[in-house]
Formats: sequence, C-alpha cells, structure tokens
Amino acid sequence: MTAPVFTEPRPDEFIQALTSRPIAPPPSSTILIADDDDDIRDVIAFKLQVAGFRTLSADNGRSALSMAVESRPRMIILDVSMPQLDGLSVCYELHARPETAQIPVLMISGSHRTDDVDRSFAIGADDYLPKPFTQVEMLRRVNWLLLASGQH
Repeated sequence: MTAPVFTEPRPDEFIQALTSRPIAPPPSSTILIADDDDDIRDVIAFKLQVAGFRTLSADNGRSALSMAVESRPRMIILDVSMPQLDGLSVCYELHARPETAQIPVLMISGSHRTDDVDRSFAIGADDYLPKPFTQVEMLRRVNWLLLASGQH
C-alpha cells in the first residue's frame, strides 16, 4: 500500500489565486415570505437578506398566492394562519398550478398542533418549522430546500 502524496501549490499559483478576481456568486434566490405578523415577517426578511437572498413579502394568503404566480420566487415561506386565505390553502393552490407546483414551500406556525404539521405535508409542503425558531435553523432549512430542489 502506497502512502498518499500531498503536493503543495507552486508559489506562482498561490499568488495568482490570491490576486485574481473572485468568482462571481450565483444570482441570489428570491424568497417570498407570507406572514400576517409584521414583526416576524420583517425579521425573517432581514435575516434572509443578510444571508444574500432577495425577498418579497405578503401579509395575507391571497396576496401571497398572487405574488407567487406573478413573481415565481425560488422558495416560499408560509405561515399556517393568515387572513383572507390561510397558508394551507395557499400551499394547496400553489401545488395545483403547473407554473408554481415545483416551488418549495416551508410552512411556519406558532401553533404546535400535530394536525397542522400533518396537513401541511399532506397538501405538499416541503418542510415545517414551528415558531419560535432560530436564525440558524431557518437558514439551514431554506438552504436545504433550495439545494434539494436544485435551485440554489
């Protein structure tokens, strides 16, 4: 069995790597956030923007559905309980339309009812995150869903 051979980069390659232009990051993904609580929606949007994402915001389900159809975000974060059209209905409608059926949906809720979790997955949600949640956990789930859908 031969020992692995480790090679050091040549000094000129190292200097070139340090002084060359950085690789351009991929275009940032747009994420639609729909929550009727302004504070929660704004905090989520801020945290996603700091992480490099563009965000769209909706304060009710009807607006969220309309924005999703018009803007086709890369991902949607939906609160389960919203006025005009709840998040579960929005998720169902999104998955019923061919143009939005492939958009990953992360459901969020302050209600820790098991039936909300079960219904979310039954109608097509890709993940469910109970409130309160940490920034790290939210970003981990967002990145995972985008990677899993091939959109990150």
